[in-house]
Amino acid sequence: MTDPLSRITIDPKQCGGRACIRGMRIRVIDILDLLAAGETVGTILTDYPYLESEDISAALQYAVRRLDHPVLAA
Repeated sequence: MTDPLSRITIDPKQCGGRACIRGMRIRVIDILDLLAAGETVGTILTDYPYLESEDISAALQYAVRRLDHPVLAA
């Protein structure tokens, strides 16, 4: 089994160096914005037929890992 996060690519020459899905010009934040707006995975996959459900899972997993950092109390 390959690492799901291998679907996330970062290229300084593409999309301003923001995290993208499999080298395409769809950013992780685009997927997250759609989900936050209430779009379903099925709708996203229909609207973006070049995406796979694993791409959406990888975007969510990427976001979780980026946000999971310790908070130090003063």
